[in-house]
Amino acid sequence: MKVSVRELKSRLSEYLNLAEAGEEVIITSHRRPVARLVRARREEIRGDLKETLNAIPGVHWQGGKPVGGRGVSLLDRGKTAAEMVLEDRK
Repeated sequence: MKVSVRELKSRLSEYLNLAEAGEEVIITSHRRPVARLVRARREEIRGDLKETLNAIPGVHWQGGKPVGGRGVSLLDRGKTAAEMVLEDRK
């Protein structure tokens, strides 16, 4: 399926859903193909995220859900990641 940049911008969620379902979406600019939107493989996403997080000093993640009721403190600030996100939203 081909879609213009303008159309993609106006209906991005729909095209992301199509790509997630396995459909290849070719993005065009002035009727010329410029990019391809395809479904990402889970192992690619998860592997990159694990590598990125594990490269941060003091962070170690095996790819599962966090266990325990205590939040993760980052950079020795004493605040949990959730607390920092909530602060940024204010």
